[in-house]
Amino acid sequence: MEGIFVGIDVAKASLDLQTHPASQAEQFENSLAGIRAIRRRLRRDRTALIVVEATGGYETALVAELAAAGLPVVVINPRQARDYARALGLLAKTDKIDAGVLARFGHDVRPPIRPLPTQQDRAMNDLIRRRRQLVKQHAMEQCRLQQNTLPAVLKSVRQTLRFLERQLAAITDQLDAMIQASPIWLEKVQLLQSVKSIGPVTARELLVELPELGQLERRQIASLVGLAPINRDSGKMRGKRTIWGGRKNARTALYMPTMCAIRYNPAIRDFYLRLREAGKLKMVALTACMRKLLTILNAILRDKKPWNPCPNA
Repeated sequence: MEGIFVGIDVAKASLDLQTHPASQAEQFENSLAGIRAIRRRLRRDRTALIVVEATGGYETALVAELAAAGLPVVVINPRQARDYARALGLLAKTDKIDAGVLARFGHDVRPPIRPLPTQQDRAMNDLIRRRRQLVKQHAMEQCRLQQNTLPAVLKSVRQTLRFLERQLAAITDQLDAMIQASPIWLEKVQLLQSVKSIGPVTARELLVELPELGQLERRQIASLVGLAPINRDSGKMRGKRTIWGGRKNARTALYMPTMCAIRYNPAIRDFYLRLREAGKLKMVALTACMRKLLTILNAILRDKKPWNPCPNA
């Protein structure tokens, strides 16, 4: 990989650019004009890799524009960049420093370039994120309904609940329409729902939060979601295996379906009971069942075959 490595620190109003080997830091406005100026600037150079942090959506327009121009751009987790900076002994944090760290991170680590989500994927992601917010607000209002006795407050809470329910119904209809209009999404949702305990909400959440589902082998997908046990060993000490990191929303989406599968899906239930009989703690056994369910879903999308509870029948 030859050429310059570029780091771009994204803020709401500005974009700080730094290269490795180091050059004079540059700052652009985080607007369409500023993004196009960066695109023209980078197309003049031999750009090997552009590294950008995920910044709550402020990076979306920049990344889409650079990718559309055929430039090699990758979005990384901010924690990776911060841990890398600490490893270099850089404790100070400014936009210029962060841009330089990202450029050096690209040169030293070479993070792989992954396919960027399509416009439809981004729309689905936005709708599901909004639905998740509405569900959270609905749960909060339900709690307030139980905690208050003043009639005026109860009336206000009930009105808010009805409004949130209408919003949830409207967004659910939009999601269903988008899935019905896409043969690829529709096939994936139907395949996932062939597994007992996986409903339409979970299927949609997993497809948005885990687009790699069906494309990786079982250990990789478990690690990506944060369901792979991590060793804690040193010398003769053998530490307790724990899970850590990964995609929290995907892991959350699997929790309740796994609880349901432990009761009603024979394959998961039998696996859970074997672990409990072997002396495993409840949460350890539950985590193992989440990993097993994820492995099943991954295999279903990989093979494009619906769930068969009796494969030898």
